[in-house]
Amino acid sequence: MSSVEIGIASIVAILVFIQLGMHVAIALMTVSFFGVFLVKGKFLIAGKLLSHAALDGVARYSFGVIPLFVLMGVLVGACGLGRDVFDVAGQLFRRFRGGLGIATVFANAVFAAVNGTSIASASVFTKVAVPELVRQGYTPRFSVGVVAGSSVLGMLIPPSLLLILYGIIAETSIGDLFTAGILPGMVLAFFFCVLILALARFAPGFTGRPEATDLPEMSSATMLLKSAPIIILILLVLGGIYGGFFTPTEAGGVGALGALIIATVKGRLGLREIGRILLETGQVTASITFLIIAAHMYSRLLALTGLPGAMTGLMASWELGLYGILLLYLLAIILLGTILDSSSILLILLPLILPVVQPFGVDLVWFGIVTIIAVEVGLLTPPLGVACFVIKANLDDKRITLNDIFAGAAPFALVMVIMVALVMALPWLATGLL
Repeated sequence: MSSVEIGIASIVAILVFIQLGMHVAIALMTVSFFGVFLVKGKFLIAGKLLSHAALDGVARYSFGVIPLFVLMGVLVGACGLGRDVFDVAGQLFRRFRGGLGIATVFANAVFAAVNGTSIASASVFTKVAVPELVRQGYTPRFSVGVVAGSSVLGMLIPPSLLLILYGIIAETSIGDLFTAGILPGMVLAFFFCVLILALARFAPGFTGRPEATDLPEMSSATMLLKSAPIIILILLVLGGIYGGFFTPTEAGGVGALGALIIATVKGRLGLREIGRILLETGQVTASITFLIIAAHMYSRLLALTGLPGAMTGLMASWELGLYGILLLYLLAIILLGTILDSSSILLILLPLILPVVQPFGVDLVWFGIVTIIAVEVGLLTPPLGVACFVIKANLDDKRITLNDIFAGAAPFALVMVIMVALVMALPWLATGLL
């Protein structure tokens, strides 16, 4: 086989291995090693080349941001801040039709600013919001759908682990990516709220018919007390980054310390809980580390095969232009989103597409935001919508099926597709704050 054919075969092999149940990092490493061997003809060269790629993947200052933000997110979950934010949001929007759904979106958006992952948001608000939504008279389908849809804000509103992963793979400023995610995240949250109001007004059979929530009245002092910890943490982390006081890595350390202090003050940190938090942080960090190492190995293989250069030449011969290439790229993301998780899509597609779009002078920060929103659509689409599976795993109500979750999330996935088109048409939505 020619080098380009080896590159194509490697992509097919990776997809097959992942669908057979192999962990994506192991699949990438295995295929990369044997692919380099096929190109160079020597195992020694393959081993040395890939060992250097592994070292380059994690031996950098910016990599330290991952365990710190993971620790902060786990500590925030242990604090019970998700419940506090949801209670306050329920009070703020209690008079709106569909108000508790809007409160769920609002709470998810705020929680995203100190959490960084959609999966954690989906897990927390499945337990916090879904039972209350159903109790208030919302349909089970809408209740799980609004949690699934709004959970994706965790990967767009900074700090976001997916933005960090993109920044490391694309060698782009993580601080700029965090800044670029703010406005699209707020606009997407606003669109979700408008969607809920429209559904409550024009499709009450889908949402249920509660006119207003009957949550117990909460005093202003109680609301302030419940919201103060998360507001302080947001100001500490994001205010420190955008005020120029911290780098993103330093902000992760400060945020983790702040979350530790809040958890201690709230009395949530027994010895067993501390052990669980450290173990979960280590597991998530180790998993992300292997993914990053595997991505760098895979990038080296693709560079050796010349497949990205061949793709660039092919696209040029088709005369598609930048937006034609982007359309094919986004279609590939959405299709892969039906069978792969978000990280896997980034690891497979980014090394292929970046050499193709860079000759067009594409702003990689804007490109990153477009990519992340499109990838997050995959969290809501069958058959492997990861957020939907997480919600199902955390549900206590056996009457709600996986099909109900996918159906409830469908309107939110459609809004996200519209958001991708909007950011492509109006790049300043991603770059206006830079």
